[in-house]
Amino acid sequence: MTEVLGTQPAPELWLVIVTAVAALAAVLPRTLWRLSRNAITIAHEGGHGLIALATGRQLQAVRLHSDTSGLTVSRGRPRGIGMILTAAAGYTAAPLLGLGGAWLLADHRITLLLWVATALLLALLVMVRNAYGIFTVLLTGTAFLLVSWLTGPDVQSAFAYSVVWFLLLGGVRPVFELQRKRRHGGAPDSDADQLARLTHAHAAIWLFFFHAVSICSLIGGGRWLLGL
Repeated sequence: MTEVLGTQPAPELWLVIVTAVAALAAVLPRTLWRLSRNAITIAHEGGHGLIALATGRQLQAVRLHSDTSGLTVSRGRPRGIGMILTAAAGYTAAPLLGLGGAWLLADHRITLLLWVATALLLALLVMVRNAYGIFTVLLTGTAFLLVSWLTGPDVQSAFAYSVVWFLLLGGVRPVFELQRKRRHGGAPDSDADQLARLTHAHAAIWLFFFHAVSICSLIGGGRWLLGL
């Protein structure tokens, strides 16, 4: 427990920059993004589920699909603050998780970050209700577990920084994708549209909110990771 809660040596700046470039390479090319976006979907649906539980809703199921879409089903009041927070948690989950991870890494708590991420993935696994979702969450959780148990500080550091950079960078792109789909008449039941119906605020306002959270998280988290 002391090792988990303790601090580890900070990596060299060149490693931080290399992991940022690697994360960017997983986000920008469309071919790689089709695969790596599954990890953002895990964070997205996990965010819905976590906030649903935190606001007193009953979480029933989480589904993750091979086209990188997902669905989280919870039971409770169809309106109200709990439903609003649950709907708003999806697109903000990956950026905020990245920001929290950057804060832990800035405090040199690499092992703690890896174990917290593993615990969150295991908690999500319990609620996943389809085979593809179970496979992706189990595969991701296993990667965190193996790195935590079997590798040394240098590998753990490179892995942790790569993950956090990916959450920060990968959290920005889905909002632009959603905006483009809505511009062409797609995604009529998106999180932004659901929030518009719940709050009577235009969906564009919620898109702006998603953009603000993701971009501000990237700027703030990036500064922490780079030691600025």
